[in-house]
Amino acid sequence: MEKLRCGILGATGMVGQRFISLLNDHPWFTVTTVAASGRSAGKTYAEAVEGRWKLDGDVPSNVKDLVIKDITEIDAVTKDVDFVFSAVNMSKDEIKKIEEDYAKTETPVVSNNSAHRWTPDVPMIVPEINPEHLDVIEYQRKRLGTKRGFIAVKPNCSIQSYTPVLYAWRDFEPYEVIATTYQAISGAGKTFITVCMCVDMVVRQRKNVLYFSMEMSAGALYERVLACMLARPVEIVDEMIKQGDVLVYNCLD
Repeated sequence: MEKLRCGILGATGMVGQRFISLLNDHPWFTVTTVAASGRSAGKTYAEAVEGRWKLDGDVPSNVKDLVIKDITEIDAVTKDVDFVFSAVNMSKDEIKKIEEDYAKTETPVVSNNSAHRWTPDVPMIVPEINPEHLDVIEYQRKRLGTKRGFIAVKPNCSIQSYTPVLYAWRDFEPYEVIATTYQAISGAGKTFITVCMCVDMVVRQRKNVLYFSMEMSAGALYERVLACMLARPVEIVDEMIKQGDVLVYNCLD
């Protein structure tokens, strides 16, 4: 089988590095293009991540000599790919615009970002649960004026970990779920050792930030996936607990 050629937007960041690692020797996909900000453009991938490669092992040999393209030069990035994975680090409005600009070049965009999770015609997919949500792409293409290009997104990391289990239990009609998540110090691979200011950040998170993140992200997004999964209304009850964040989902009659 001929592999699909994929590009990675935001390839030098932590999520981009993870994409590089996961796609190494992949049976379906091969990385042919890496794109990042203008600061990295023109460098080889190995040069751009020297001293900040966060993953175990070396930079995969199939990408280390690829020359990074400027993410804003969309035609240059898309000319040699069948689709792109998006892991860009921008504001949400900027992400929405650039992902739609890529889709409008008839390049499918599979996004790790949260910016389009609330766009009604952008499917948010957990493949084992709701592949039928891909049907909304037809309406997205009409809005964007495309025939092949589209955007699809994934939910956040906590949701995608436990929804497959709940889906497997659906015949037993679970009526209450207690989900506890633990937030990383940094999604960019920073640690207590490398960033001393993390100590202050954790103190701030203990006060409100983590609770706010859970309420806005996991609770509301999971309602979007779970309601269709159980085919009945879902009530979300938020409770703040000192030892962590707990969300209780009660299925209503």
